[in-house]
Amino acid sequence: MSSTSPVLFDIQPQLATPIYRQVVEQVQRLVAGGQLAAGDELPSVRAVAERHAINPMTVSKAYSLLEAEGLLERRRGLGMVVAASAQPARVGGDRLALLEPALLAVARQANQLGVTPAQAVKALEQAFQSIEQDRP
Repeated sequence: MSSTSPVLFDIQPQLATPIYRQVVEQVQRLVAGGQLAAGDELPSVRAVAERHAINPMTVSKAYSLLEAEGLLERRRGLGMVVAASAQPARVGGDRLALLEPALLAVARQANQLGVTPAQAVKALEQAFQSIEQDRP
């Protein structure tokens, strides 16, 4: 079993997507992308709630949904861990399919702003570069 995973969720309260849904989708993507593996421990409900100044019930709801989905399991004394059955292929199948809703939203917004596909692709590449620079 892996040690505690340093997963820090990117919670954005200003988004239309409910916070619990953001947590659920981020865990799904982390498992699908192989960044979280079976046995990896997730941060406690309390730790996530305190770090992001959100209601612990919100985090608990997200974790419970992920548990019902079979992606997480409760381990006595450890809290929530990625389930042994959570394989990247089983969870995400096609990782790009998990991106489709966000990509469609970006495409719609770019179109409304008059941004060309080439400009949008360049902006996405710059965003990836920015993320790479932020990594330790």
